[in-house]
Amino acid sequence: MALLLEGVILKCVGGFYYVEAADTIFECRARGIFRKSKITPVVGDIARISVLNENTGWLEEIGERRNIMVRPAVANLDILVIVVSITEPEPNTLVIDKMIAIAEKNRIEPIIVITKSDLQDTKRLEEIYNNSGFEVFSVSDKTGEGIDLLRKRLTGQLSAFCGNSGVGKSSLLNALDLSQISQTGEISKKLGRGRHTTRTTEIFKLSFGGRIVDTPGFSSLDLERTIRIYKDELAFCFREFGDYIEKCRFTSCSHTKEKGCAVLDAVDNGDIMKERHDNYKAIYEEIKNLKEWQ
Repeated sequence: MALLLEGVILKCVGGFYYVEAADTIFECRARGIFRKSKITPVVGDIARISVLNENTGWLEEIGERRNIMVRPAVANLDILVIVVSITEPEPNTLVIDKMIAIAEKNRIEPIIVITKSDLQDTKRLEEIYNNSGFEVFSVSDKTGEGIDLLRKRLTGQLSAFCGNSGVGKSSLLNALDLSQISQTGEISKKLGRGRHTTRTTEIFKLSFGGRIVDTPGFSSLDLERTIRIYKDELAFCFREFGDYIEKCRFTSCSHTKEKGCAVLDAVDNGDIMKERHDNYKAIYEEIKNLKEWQ
């Protein structure tokens, strides 16, 4: 009888699934049942495998997913690290709030990391997101500010970093895990998204106990293109609206301009940050005509 083990899919390449189980990485093929059931195993899946020999096996089944991102294909993320620089380039809160909404829809905890804190004050940006219910880390790879706190937050978690070009994702990752320079350098190259970077999604272990998904598809623009949020879902992707949505006069309230809207009242009272609500309205205008069948 074959030995059965449970592990995590670290990488999927050309029909092979690389599963870490019992401190070993097994190269596995998937049973035909996956094709019949139209289930595609992805990186991050909890997998049960039958062992053939010391490093090969069969993928027998995958566990229930807490969440899944379709493109790029990643399952069971704990944290989406939204990386934004305080300057060069200037922070774009609309982009940040789109990324947060995508994370919230997929039941992934978003945290905001503000880089280059040695160049400019981050307090106002911190205030917007702290007051909206999010963890914010201001960091500098030059001075080391905030790096230890962020490292502690990511320990024991499966994280993916997203952010636009120039915000310092590669420098941040190197600052987090300098003990793995060669491996981290490879991750950083991919996160930098050069012309010749690989398109393979893969999980890497970090020395302090965290794990990171290195994927070519977690730039802000890529996520916007591949994950849709519809207008009826949007308010529920802004967590600070939660206490007010059911208090609105009309059940069909868009929370943009209606009289008797409890969300608008909360904005007027300072209980919801105006910057967040302005971005909510901007996103609502972008998506209000989207249909699920389109």
